Amino acid sequence: MMEDGSLWHQWSMIRSLLAILQWWGFNVTVIIMNKWIFQKLDFKFPLSVSCVHFICSSIGAYIVIKVLKIKPLIVVDPEDRWKRIFPMSFVFCINIVLGNISLRYIPVSFMQTIKSFTPATTVVLQWLVWRKYFDWRIWASLVPIVGGILLTSITELSFNVFGFCAALFGCLATSTKTILAESLLHGYKFDSINTVYYMAPFATMILGVPAFLLEGNGILDWFEAHPSPWSALIIIFSSGVVAFCLNFSIFYVIHSTTAVTFNVAGNLKVAVAVLVSWMIFRNPISPMNAVGCGITLVGCTFYGYVSHLLSQQQPGTPRTPCTPRNKMELMIPLVNDKVEGKV
Repeated sequence: MMEDGSLWHQWSMIRSLLAILQWWGFNVTVIIMNKWIFQKLDFKFPLSVSCVHFICSSIGAYIVIKVLKIKPLIVVDPEDRWKRIFPMSFVFCINIVLGNISLRYIPVSFMQTIKSFTPATTVVLQWLVWRKYFDWRIWASLVPIVGGILLTSITELSFNVFGFCAALFGCLATSTKTILAESLLHGYKFDSINTVYYMAPFATMILGVPAFLLEGNGILDWFEAHPSPWSALIIIFSSGVVAFCLNFSIFYVIHSTTAVTFNVAGNLKVAVAVLVSWMIFRNPISPMNAVGCGITLVGCTFYGYVSHLLSQQQPGTPRTPCTPRNKMELMIPLVNDKVEGKV
């Protein structure tokens, strides 16, 4: 029996490691491919790239749920699709578009570091708009995140104001999506595949017309001027397939790891993306810039640990002067938490 338990523990560790590695692989690949599309293929149309991703994700989710039946469909009332799913899809769409816009103008390393600012924007947004209470340890964990972002921004050698603002507003969009999910999707326990199944078609509908009107003529000119447009289009649509695979890998890694492991792996993933992007694109990174990125990642890991620690507190734990007056006042942000459906 002990041998069986030991073998099961070893298999669980191997499964968790494989889940994390494939998650890292898909995440880094889609980021690098998008940057390659904007920089090397000179396809400078972030709305269209995002639209391709949504179309591929819509098709992929349909195949997984309806054809292969790997995941059961979570049924949503038609009325709720417009009242709950559509607003979420709109924010989801803005989040993806801003991420792609930022990738067009700033290096992957800088963009990924700014995205790590999301925990801070989530806490501040909930505190300012929704008047939510947070334990002092949550606020303390944000200090190295904010400090690291400031140091990275000041020392960034390839700084671009437009790209920086797009990435920063992308953090706000991610935070808004996380907060809205709590109220709009109440009663539905979505996983990442069902989330994509419902949101990606709405996002395609929202983005399709603006992409056609704003970038249609530019894409036609690019198609005529590019030496091998068909090969480039294969790469563009392949990035959409990888983007869907990333959502599927998130579902797998959530079920194979603990909350703490998920948080640490998520921050190490940023470090891997920064390293791989530097090896491919060779964007200049100053020593202080690297230090700022490191401080930010350490802060994110500490934030995740504190969030997990507070979420595990048993009811009836002795209160400190900073502890909420009742359970409902303690609102831990969902960023990087081990909750299904966070994409």
